[in-house]
Amino acid sequence: MTDEIETHPSVERVRAALQHAGVDYEIRWLADGAHTAADAAAQLGVPLGAIAKSVVLRLGDQPVLCITAGDRRVNAERLVPQFGPVARADAAFVRRHTGFPIGGVAPLGFAPQDEAAPPAVLMDPSLERFERVWAAAGHPRTVLGLRFDALQQAAAARLEAFTDAV
Repeated sequence: MTDEIETHPSVERVRAALQHAGVDYEIRWLADGAHTAADAAAQLGVPLGAIAKSVVLRLGDQPVLCITAGDRRVNAERLVPQFGPVARADAAFVRRHTGFPIGGVAPLGFAPQDEAAPPAVLMDPSLERFERVWAAAGHPRTVLGLRFDALQQAAAARLEAFTDAV
């Protein structure tokens, strides 16, 4: 099973994007998968906040991906002044604009479908408190670990205060 995941096209896309960005990273396969940030944190033995969740929001038909610390939640109202009305995206919208299924949405390596636009990427500055952060790597059983600044660089993310503590 691990061999299938190691060569999964979505994971390979993420790996290629990381290599293209020239950042140091690590990809790990989680035997039990990670359905929540808490699951991932427990399996990795890291604080919940070190898990960088990828939350896709919808602004009309435009996607915005918010890289959010695991111990924070997106406050969409903070994005309204800049982006206008914001709504959660359903699974079909997420896959169409990122190429990833919910549960494995990586913050980079997008493969939009049907001429869909890739998401703009915003990043929660509170993630900077961790030496290493962990994000989905394109499959529900994979995570990638890297420094905060490396993730920001590789994802071409703009820092934006859009979260509240859980």
